[in-house]
Amino acid sequence: MKIMKKVFLALLVLVVIAQFFGPEKNEGDLKSVEPFLAETKPPEDVKRILEATCYDCHSDVTRYPWYNNITPVNYWLASHVKDGKKHFNFSDWVDNSTKRKDHKFDELIEMVEEKEMPLNSYTWTHTEAKLSNEQIEAVIEWAKLVRVKYGLEPKPE
Repeated sequence: MKIMKKVFLALLVLVVIAQFFGPEKNEGDLKSVEPFLAETKPPEDVKRILEATCYDCHSDVTRYPWYNNITPVNYWLASHVKDGKKHFNFSDWVDNSTKRKDHKFDELIEMVEEKEMPLNSYTWTHTEAKLSNEQIEAVIEWAKLVRVKYGLEPKPE
């Protein structure tokens, strides 16, 4: 029993010490998404949807919840943000080729259409990010128009 107490105490000390360390936060400026917005010109309703459902994981601007201050949760969230930005990054838009931008919008359409984005793990704690069918349609309609603008997608009939 003494060994169990010592192991528990050692683990407790490690958890407390770990709280003083954490990953680098993704706390950029909303100005980083302005080139994306200027180029793709989303309507106001779609802008609000993007801000509420996408920016936290797909831009340089993350609004962190209170539980991000708890280790190891903060590492898990940082991993999600890093992975999200790897797949689609609103803040790093201008450096992409037209072909890559078109491909990213094709993926965006697919993920939103299939309701794979936003992730369920995100909408559990961010209920405002759960998209209605009307919001899904608005995002997809806008994304298809952007693809037409890039000239790589056939014009809608």
